[in-house]
Amino acid sequence: MTTDNFLPPLHANFRYRFDHVGNEKRPVLVVDNFLHQAEALVGFAVKYGQFRPGVDFYPGIQSKVPEFYAAALATHLRDIISDCFNLSPEQIEYSQSIYSMVMTPPEHLSVPQARPHVDSIKSTKLAAVHYLCTPDKGGTSLYRHKATGFERLDETRMPLYSDFLAKEEQDPAWQKRYICGTNDYYEEIAYYEANFNRLIIYSGDVLHSASIAPNFNFTANPLTGRLTLTSFIYCK
Repeated sequence: MTTDNFLPPLHANFRYRFDHVGNEKRPVLVVDNFLHQAEALVGFAVKYGQFRPGVDFYPGIQSKVPEFYAAALATHLRDIISDCFNLSPEQIEYSQSIYSMVMTPPEHLSVPQARPHVDSIKSTKLAAVHYLCTPDKGGTSLYRHKATGFERLDETRMPLYSDFLAKEEQDPAWQKRYICGTNDYYEEIAYYEANFNRLIIYSGDVLHSASIAPNFNFTANPLTGRLTLTSFIYCK
């Protein structure tokens, strides 16, 4: 596939909505039917993917994406993202994207991989997940930390939150399982199903996690596994 100067059009049934989640009403952009012939993105992963162990605690494998993908985000979604997150289009600087597939067996998880996390403690970093798989592979959930009530984290909240984490991670219940819905320490406040060609965008400072069920089928085949295209969008 030649990616130079290629820009996929929007799907004919492209649609979007803005959600405001939890007590803190954090915005989430939900796009359904994002790109025309999104199956080609799966084909690219199959033909050109060079998957390697993930970075920054990602529990799986990751690979580079087609060069045109960042341009597709910027061209098709810049104004919509601006409206959802109360930004001017000029504040959106650039994005970085990568293919991701959950592959780490539960028995090999570290505690940070088993509980909800944030991608940043700054609201100027947005996170996006473009699902290139079917709903049975598990979507994405947003959470509230029960003890503190926190749904997002920033520098002022981290000391208190860290104190609770240090105590809670001693509970053996964290071992050998992915979080999938509400548990003793976190309440699920939103769930987004992994519909093929759905894309969700949320602020990087909200607590979230992939929802990986106990019967999850771990496979490195992009045609049958939990293939997503994850992005970070950086704003001034």
